[in-house]
Amino acid sequence: MSTWFRPAGLASADGFDVVVTPENAGWGYSSLRVLTLPPGTSRTIATGPEEMLVVPLEGGLAVTVGDESFRLSGRESVFAGPTDFAYLPVGTSAVLSADALPRAAADGAAADGAAASGAAPAGGVGAVRVALCGARTDRVLPFRYGPAEDVPVELRGAGSASRLVRNFGTVDAFETGALIACEVLTPAGNWSSYPAHKHDEATPTESELEEIYYFEIGSGPAGEPGFGYHRTSSSDRGEIDVLAEVRDRDVALVPYGWHGPCIAAPGFDMYYLNVMAGPGAERAWLISDHPDHAWVRGTWTDQTIDPRLEGRR
Repeated sequence: MSTWFRPAGLASADGFDVVVTPENAGWGYSSLRVLTLPPGTSRTIATGPEEMLVVPLEGGLAVTVGDESFRLSGRESVFAGPTDFAYLPVGTSAVLSADALPRAAADGAAADGAAASGAAPAGGVGAVRVALCGARTDRVLPFRYGPAEDVPVELRGAGSASRLVRNFGTVDAFETGALIACEVLTPAGNWSSYPAHKHDEATPTESELEEIYYFEIGSGPAGEPGFGYHRTSSSDRGEIDVLAEVRDRDVALVPYGWHGPCIAAPGFDMYYLNVMAGPGAERAWLISDHPDHAWVRGTWTDQTIDPRLEGRR
């Protein structure tokens, strides 16, 4: 299981909190890096053969490529709502610079040529945490900014399978070469990535995609650490058996197989960032539901969306 599930801290390397690359994952396309930047510091990122989406998890930062810069207002936490983001092309050197001002003031302090979107997180200066979602591609696209207000937010499922999906980097929402990315918020006690499904072969109804799950788990009222569960099981593509208790900042890799559910324990909200890419010439996200679970979708027509999600768009 350790190959495909990496608890917090065990995927760190080279100054990153998380490093998943095609090389260390043993696959060909998808990557993820998570970086913590203390206030007023910066780091240069070389994308190499990958395109990347720079996604603030906590706090705001400036992203600079050459003479062009975008300021990402970011957010207080991954549970606070969608964020603005930036796209880095292949073969690019970018500088990520953490805010050195109090966050309320930093909202009006965009760098030259920057684009600011939405309200900056409240509170004083803190470390900035940012995800770099990556994919190998030969396609070269320009350095771009994605505003938070343009992120499509979807309420998916119903009843105890209700969840909220922020489709910031999906096929119809934002153009990339190969990368597909989204965020999922699962309220305490609910199930997501359900019914179990797969996307591990190229057919007219299914895409071949590697997938990364990066989790953040909400804490209890006195800061008690939360938890949840994640499942991946074998398909015709290969043997895999992951049933993991998920804690804050753990990572699950899905090279193939049926994956889901992700289960948020009662009392603790679950967030995960999904990163996908694969060898297909067409950028598409097509899935097959597990034949034992597909019928569940039909029950949602008689259920309502969890009301806890209505105010979290």
